Amino acid sequence: MKITFIGAGNMAEAIIAGIIKNKKISEQEITISDISQERLDYMKQILGVKLAANNADAVKDAEVVFLAIKPQVFDNVWESLQESISSSALIISIMAGISSDKIESGSQRRVIRVMPNTPSLIGEGASGVAPGKYALDGDMKIALDLMSACGLALEFSEAQLHAVTALSGSGPAYIFYFIEAMRNAGIELGLSDEQANLLATATASGAGKMAQISNASAEELRNRVTSKGGTTAAAINLLDDQKIKDTIYAAMKAAYSRSKELGES
Repeated sequence: MKITFIGAGNMAEAIIAGIIKNKKISEQEITISDISQERLDYMKQILGVKLAANNADAVKDAEVVFLAIKPQVFDNVWESLQESISSSALIISIMAGISSDKIESGSQRRVIRVMPNTPSLIGEGASGVAPGKYALDGDMKIALDLMSACGLALEFSEAQLHAVTALSGSGPAYIFYFIEAMRNAGIELGLSDEQANLLATATASGAGKMAQISNASAEELRNRVTSKGGTTAAAINLLDDQKIKDTIYAAMKAAYSRSKELGES
C-alpha cells in the first residue's frame, strides 16, 4: 500500500512513526510533502520516508492520501491537488472542521475523517474515525488499522465527531489543566515545584491507567478512594458544592459548539 501524507506536522509524524513501528507498512511505501524543507529533511532523517518535490508528485500513484494540513489552508491546497489524486485513492483527513462533503467537492471520492489527539505522539492516542458517504467498509478497516498504530481508534458517524472533538480531541488540555491546578496547589501547600509536578503527573497517569484496565466505573473507583469523613471526602464535597461536573459539561459543550461552527464556516 502506497501512502502519501500532505503535511508533515507533529500529528503526521506521530501517525507515520506508529505505522512504521507497528509494521503496518514499510517506510519506503510512505511519501510526504510539506512546504517546509527543514521539516521534510527531519522526517527523512528520523523515519526514512520518501520525500516529494511537490504535492502533485507526492500523490501520484498513491493508494491512500492523508490530508494532514491546517484547515485554514485546505481550500488553496485542495484546489491545486485534487486533480492529481487518483479517483480510486482513499482520502483520510485529520483536519478539524472540514467535512467529508467539502473534501468530496461534488465527486464520489472515498473520504474518511479522523479526529486524533496529541497523546498519539507517544502512542497513547484516542482517535475517532468516521466514514464519508462514499467510503466503503474496507476503507474503514484500513483507516482504523492505521490509526490504531498510535493508540485507540474507534468508529463513529461524522455527526458524532463534534462530540469526539469535545471529549478526546480537546480532552488532553482538560487533563493538563487539572494537572496544572494540582501542581500549583501542591506548591502553595508547601511542596517544591519538582515534587508537586512529579506527584501530579504520576497521579493523573496512574489513575487513568487504573480506570482503563478496571472493570469498575470511574464513579465506583472514586467511591473506593473516598472514605466517609476522610480527606478525600472533604475535597469531593467541595468539588460537588462548586458544581465542577456542571462546569466540565459546560466546557465540553463550548468545545462541541465551536467544532460545529468551524464545520459550518
